[in-house]
Amino acid sequence: MNIQIFGSTKSFDSKKAERWFKERRIKYQYIDLVSKGLSPREYDSVRWKVGFEALVNTKCKAYDNLFMAYITPDAQEEKLLEHPELFNAPIVRNGKEATVGYHPEIWETWE
Repeated sequence: MNIQIFGSTKSFDSKKAERWFKERRIKYQYIDLVSKGLSPREYDSVRWKVGFEALVNTKCKAYDNLFMAYITPDAQEEKLLEHPELFNAPIVRNGKEATVGYHPEIWETWE
């Protein structure tokens, strides 16, 4: 298993995801989503698995400030890659598998 948690320090679900893997002694790599973001290849892999709508946090201030609701889908993807604070957290990856949010019922099937 090669677990990566893309999380945010302000996200309680990110902390819960880390705790879930720690309690099961499953090694994982934590990446700060806001400062590092996702590479275009990682983004494509996750988007293919979970869909674009699941990745975007429509409740954050940046969503309103960048007028995400009013721009084209292509422009939304560009803005998402430029402004990682728009991502929902945590994004948990295991190879080609991915989840957005806290989903231990799915992670258990990865073991």
